[in-house]
Amino acid sequence: MAAAGPKWAQKTITLPPQRRDCHLITPQIVKEIGQELSHFNCGLAHLFLQHTTASLTINENVDSDVRDDTETFLNRIVPEGTSAPWKHTLEAWVPITNGKLNMGPWQGIWLCEHRDYPTGRKVVVTLNGI
Repeated sequence: MAAAGPKWAQKTITLPPQRRDCHLITPQIVKEIGQELSHFNCGLAHLFLQHTTASLTINENVDSDVRDDTETFLNRIVPEGTSAPWKHTLEAWVPITNGKLNMGPWQGIWLCEHRDYPTGRKVVVTLNGI
C-alpha cells in the first residue's frame, strides 16, 4: 500500500478589533481551524498576520504579568505614530501532532496590537502535513 501524500489546508480568520495590548487568540484560532486540524497527525501550522501594525507571538500564557511586561516593552519600542525600520518576513510556525497544535503546556498565541485605534485583523493559517 502506498503512503498517503502530504495534505494542505488554509483558512483566513478574521479577528475583531482590539485595543492596543497583547490579546490571547489561541482559543479563537483553534476553534476556527479545529475541523481541518483534526485530519493531521504530523505537520506544521503557519500563522501569517496580514498587517504591519500588529504582530503575532507565542509566549507563556499562565502568568498575566508576562503579558503586561510584554505590552510595556512593546510600547517602548513600538510607540504609536512612530515609523520604525523593521525588516521581517517570517511569521509563527507551530508544529501539529495528532490533530492538535503542539505548543508547550503554558504557551498561547497572542495578537499584539500596536495601534491605539482598534482595527480588525486577519490571520492566514496554512496547515501542511500528513
